[in-house]
Amino acid sequence: MDRVLYIAAKPFFPWRSSCIRVGHELLALGHLGYAVDFLTVPLGAHPPLPGVRLLAVPRLPLVRNLPETPSLRRLLYGLLLAAWAVALARRHRYAVVHGFDDAAPAAWLAGRLSGAAVVCEQHAEPDVRARWWRRLLGRPYAPLARFALRHADAVIAAGPAALPAMAGRESRVGRIADIPASLDAPPAAHVAACRDRILSRPDDILVTYVGSFATFQGLELLFGALERVRRADNRVRLAVVGGSAAEIGRQQRRLGRKGLAEAVAFLGRVTPTDLAAVLAASDILVSPRLGGTRAPMKVLDYLQSGTAIVATDCPANRDALTSDVAVLTAADPAAFAEGILALCRDPARRHELGFRGRERVRQSHGFDAFRDGLRRCYAYVLATWD
Repeated sequence: MDRVLYIAAKPFFPWRSSCIRVGHELLALGHLGYAVDFLTVPLGAHPPLPGVRLLAVPRLPLVRNLPETPSLRRLLYGLLLAAWAVALARRHRYAVVHGFDDAAPAAWLAGRLSGAAVVCEQHAEPDVRARWWRRLLGRPYAPLARFALRHADAVIAAGPAALPAMAGRESRVGRIADIPASLDAPPAAHVAACRDRILSRPDDILVTYVGSFATFQGLELLFGALERVRRADNRVRLAVVGGSAAEIGRQQRRLGRKGLAEAVAFLGRVTPTDLAAVLAASDILVSPRLGGTRAPMKVLDYLQSGTAIVATDCPANRDALTSDVAVLTAADPAAFAEGILALCRDPARRHELGFRGRERVRQSHGFDAFRDGLRRCYAYVLATWD
């Protein structure tokens, strides 16, 4: 049985797309028959997975979390991961060392020093919204990451973000698209309980948004559209999944000043299982995204739920959506509101779009296809490395 050292420099949070992706890959590698040592940071509660042994570097004093953007804490944990990876790779005979996002340089170093094949993966898209001092902290790491990608035996990309670093070596890049966070359909009783908890009247129309409160996610556009929607149809109620307690509090105060507080339910961060139930309980799902190039994982969850979608017509949404499976609108409140209202007035169209969306994700974004992509990547590197 081939052994794999898989390295990820991210704490596990069950609502974060990168963490869900890592979980899917570890599960797939176990299904493929690999014995996996998973080296990561000592933050978050990683669920047990068959065939996977969890290893964590020592906890840094007084450090309880890691920001998504560059920081001194991330740099220190990166150095620890590199040291532990090299020690593990010298002690055990790994066939492949796999580095996820920030862990790519550590994986390259461990693989080259131990004679293992190296797979580097880029899941995150470049974050141009980080404050200047965080971008400055990230500058020393960027050349190391590009070097690791260019000199890896294979590169896995969830979207096109890795391609600029691989100019002239594109043949080593394989795209393995994300899949929905939850792999199982929620029980009907769970779905009904979610709907009853959010809505006060049986004929209300539940519109749901999932995502962070970052500007590029388009929450301001959505709340502007909601004002127009509620004036035309007061049955509409919005559920918002995501955000910290502080972010939710700020948005509630702003909505209160607009007279919309009673129309919006903030559910906070939820597990993939609860998310699947909320999406299935909804009548319309919305993605008012303004930036990015890769389909957000939530859009795949939207499609899998079988619920109709209204989304802005931007590259990120277009990566997974077409007019056959969603209502695509211009990125302004008036157009987005009209897209929502069009589906409020047409239950049959909602049903048809939801059915097509579920079929789309079943055919092109299922776990079997995801696992097969990983199988082909590993078969390629092992064949070429030998």
